[in-house]
Amino acid sequence: MKKVRVVGATLAAAAVVAGVVPWIGRFRGDAGVPTLTVKRAPFERRVVAEGNLEAAKATPVTAPMEAQGQLKVAWLVPDGSRVKKDDVVVRFDPTEMERSLHDGESDRASADSRIMGTKADTGGTIKNLERDADLAREELAAADRFKADDPDVFSRQEIIRSEIDRSLAKRRIETSDDVRTIRQGVAQVDLALLDIERRKAGLAIDRATKGLDALEIKAPHDGILVYKRNWRGETTKVGDTLWPGQPVAEIPELTTLQAQVYVLEADAGGLSPGLPATVVVEAHPEKEFAATIKKVDTLAKRRTGWIPVQYFGTTLALASTDPALMKPGQRVRAVLALDRKEDAISVPRNAIFDKDGKPIVYRRGHGGFKAVPVTLGAAAVGRVVIASGLNEGDEVALRDPESGARDDAPAARGGSPTSIGGGS
Repeated sequence: MKKVRVVGATLAAAAVVAGVVPWIGRFRGDAGVPTLTVKRAPFERRVVAEGNLEAAKATPVTAPMEAQGQLKVAWLVPDGSRVKKDDVVVRFDPTEMERSLHDGESDRASADSRIMGTKADTGGTIKNLERDADLAREELAAADRFKADDPDVFSRQEIIRSEIDRSLAKRRIETSDDVRTIRQGVAQVDLALLDIERRKAGLAIDRATKGLDALEIKAPHDGILVYKRNWRGETTKVGDTLWPGQPVAEIPELTTLQAQVYVLEADAGGLSPGLPATVVVEAHPEKEFAATIKKVDTLAKRRTGWIPVQYFGTTLALASTDPALMKPGQRVRAVLALDRKEDAISVPRNAIFDKDGKPIVYRRGHGGFKAVPVTLGAAAVGRVVIASGLNEGDEVALRDPESGARDDAPAARGGSPTSIGGGS
């Protein structure tokens, strides 16, 4: 009987540690089988989760939209620095922008030079064509003035030569006019293409100029600067490249902090908004903060890409914050109260057995112990809720009474209870 009392004391202590409002277990040693009289009491499953503090409200700090292409970080203030409005917090490397500006200016100068050359060449060609046309008109006028068409005066050969000269002069005029029109059209197309190149160079210059003017990020208002973290938990550092508009940091409102914690997928049963929790900042474990589950991610995800353990991201709304102790990014540990019941019957895990694939308990009756099927509810460390099958005041065995084992046998330390999953 001495060993029975030790087992009973151990189980009672485990129940108190697990958070059960003390229901008194009465242990008896009839035939060497320890028993427990169950009573209704509050039940609660607690889950421990870890994470970080973050701001519920914050002003984003982003890379300048005016810049084009990637920006390389050349300098930045340390994470968590206190900043004033318009303080420079990040500077970018101007080398790429300066190169773009130089290339744009060179392209525009080249386009200007080609435009001038095209205009000069086209002007000279047009003048030559106009001169040829004027000369052909003079020749035509002379041929008309001294026309040899009288057969009594001129020979047939002279009459034919004169007509040929007139026809040739007309054709030269027409050709000069046609070539001049075509040459002017080609010149206009060439000039239009060169103008496009010039405007392209001008746009590149404008982009580079605006980028050079926007190579600094300034604080939008006073506060603490907190850099964004990537999936590896790393913040922006010197040498990193950013895209225009990419979030770099934020300046949080320290009075509106919340906790972002991660609950193991196996422990997430019953996890839902509205349930209570407590939060402890690891740097200040002496103080607890009341909280409420605000949001739970729809899907479980890995926290680290190469580790196949999944968590449900959970946001906790804090009932109060202490700016003197709490800052964004600090690690926190939270205890979430799940599956809370004000009036429940729960028994130790080793009081539940498996028979024909169904959970049972051995309840004491007038004729001894009898196997009673039960329906299991929520489970916590060391105990399980009995949803149906037992009533308050029932006395149950803590090991299999049908095994015939004595107190000094292995069965006396729990027998072969069924395995109950879930809970933490």
